[in-house]
Amino acid sequence: MAPTRLASKSTGVNENINSIMNQGITTRSKQMATLKTYKDNLKVTNKRKADSPLKNMTAKRAAFGDITNAFNKSTATNDKVTALKKVTVESKLLPTVKSIKPQPTIVNNKTTKSKQIQKAATNALESIQKHFAKDPPKPVATRAKNGILKNIERKSISNENKEQNQSQNSTKSGRSDVSGEPSLYVTALENITPSDITKEEYKAISEKLNKVNLDDSLNRSLDEEREEPHRVPDGVADIDRENWNDPFQVSNYAMDIFNYLKSRERLFPIDDYLQRLKDITSWMRALLVDWMVEVQESFELNHETLYLAVKLVDLFLTRSTKTKPEREHLTKEELQLLGASALFIASKFDERIPPTVDDFLYICDGAYTLAQLLKMEINILRVVDFDLGIPLSYSFLRRYARCARVSMPTLTLARFVLEQCLLEYTLVAHSDSKMAAAALYIALRIKSLGSWTPALQYYTGYSLEDIMPVVLAQNAALHKKPKSAISTVRNKYSHTTFFEVAKLPLVEDSALATLTTS
Repeated sequence: MAPTRLASKSTGVNENINSIMNQGITTRSKQMATLKTYKDNLKVTNKRKADSPLKNMTAKRAAFGDITNAFNKSTATNDKVTALKKVTVESKLLPTVKSIKPQPTIVNNKTTKSKQIQKAATNALESIQKHFAKDPPKPVATRAKNGILKNIERKSISNENKEQNQSQNSTKSGRSDVSGEPSLYVTALENITPSDITKEEYKAISEKLNKVNLDDSLNRSLDEEREEPHRVPDGVADIDRENWNDPFQVSNYAMDIFNYLKSRERLFPIDDYLQRLKDITSWMRALLVDWMVEVQESFELNHETLYLAVKLVDLFLTRSTKTKPEREHLTKEELQLLGASALFIASKFDERIPPTVDDFLYICDGAYTLAQLLKMEINILRVVDFDLGIPLSYSFLRRYARCARVSMPTLTLARFVLEQCLLEYTLVAHSDSKMAAAALYIALRIKSLGSWTPALQYYTGYSLEDIMPVVLAQNAALHKKPKSAISTVRNKYSHTTFFEVAKLPLVEDSALATLTTS
């Protein structure tokens, strides 16, 4: 039978707990920290704190540093600043300043080494004053005489006027800097008097200078010259007049901005480009746009970034297929590369902090290299002629919804209609302003908030008959059976963040058509 092993010292449970509480539980991080501290102690054997310089030793100074730091640091700071000011001021105003004898700096009733330095500076100052007394400095020519009056013939000036002008110039040159350049705040006619030139020449120069007016009150817009900002029809509320004095709303330019954007829509036409492409179909384009919506949601990009990227894809395919031969057309393997590059360009154009190029390579799952992505970016910019100020339907929608005074859920519903229609290839040829107006009208009908009002007709510039073909096309796209492969937009707007607007019941085409005559 094996002998019983006895403990050398009995330890109770309380003693074990106390030792753990005092020392703490040893973890891996604590072990590494202890080992690092031990190694550092081995490397540095003789540690000492950074001591201040000895009192009797002279401290080093940098070039153009404090000339008084040669003596003990316990010297009063006020005495050092006073000595510096005396030397600096006297060196700048040598002809006029009086010699000031610097007082010796006293520390504990004893004269320090600064007395010798101050005495040397005083001697140098007196020698420079004697030099300038023999050869006084010449007055500095002002900017007006070198510039505006350079090509003007001066009349004969008497000796008295010359002496008077020299005294005036020497006085005003005191405002110049040390290098001798005149002050930047000297006006063009500050140093010119009618005695310098004739009264006719002085008057002519003054009239020319007065024409340079920095006041922008003369450059007012045409709307400010009228009594009313805009002549809105009767019964239409002037939405811009309400915020006319708010600089952040820029209401005085709102109508001009969106009229300008509508006029630019004709510069970015998109035709039926898929008939010129053999490998790419409308279904592939829908898959690409659905993937781009997912990227926009994952990176939390602005909606303007998404709409601009989709527009760049359509523009590139439209223009490149017209100019390039068929053998150089985009293939289906490069379609995702086109979408990623378009998102990359749109992010840099619209985002404050755009994702990096590595992020876009990552979302492509390593299918493309960095060189391929950058090359495609260059090709897109060349094809669109570096013109990224493309009118977007999302911008028009925000303007129209604000003019209609709709609520946020109604605006979100119109955004869902517009974003779902991004996947439809049959709608790419319609203008963005009409797409936005049609989406807002469908949202108003789904919410049962009325029909097309005179205010919407005025601010959009379209009547209900103008947008009805686009309305019917968008409503048909909404009634399509959802497909799991392209369900990102519906899932996005089915969330509570977007008021679950994708779950609302739709309206039939017959209901929309009957409202045309109402």
